[in-house]
Amino acid sequence: RINKKILENSDLIISFGYRKIIRSNLLKFSKRPILNLHISYLPYNRGSHPNFWSFIENTPKGVTIHEMSKKVDKGPIVFRKKILLKIKRNLTFKKSYNILVKEIEKLFIKNYSKLISGNYSKKRIKLKGSFHRTSQLPKDIENWNIKIFDYLKNHNN
Repeated sequence: RINKKILENSDLIISFGYRKIIRSNLLKFSKRPILNLHISYLPYNRGSHPNFWSFIENTPKGVTIHEMSKKVDKGPIVFRKKILLKIKRNLTFKKSYNILVKEIEKLFIKNYSKLISGNYSKKRIKLKGSFHRTSQLPKDIENWNIKIFDYLKNHNN
């Protein structure tokens, strides 16, 4: 768990797949802003299960590296990339998630030296986007091997 001591003794913290929210009162102890690697095209699908919600709400899919701020996934955007994920009959939520993980890793590797040195520009996005909590995930999601095409067909309102 991230705490004050870790923040004070680290030159840079990069968050990737960390499921806990780092409280805003802790962020001030970081020597520089914490970088978060998020598998959504922010400001869309902030919070939990961004890949799932991008298909359900038909929002842009992608990956984003941003600086953490007091509000979840609202910090200044450093790098982001749209990813085209076509809903083919055999595409599952798990496969699409794995694609996004590979893409965020590539975006990180491509920009590694800029991220480490802090030599990057950042921008704030004015769009509201969307936000989801873990508790909003439908109860019928038992695993991520569900085919997206079938799920959308059966849940189309």
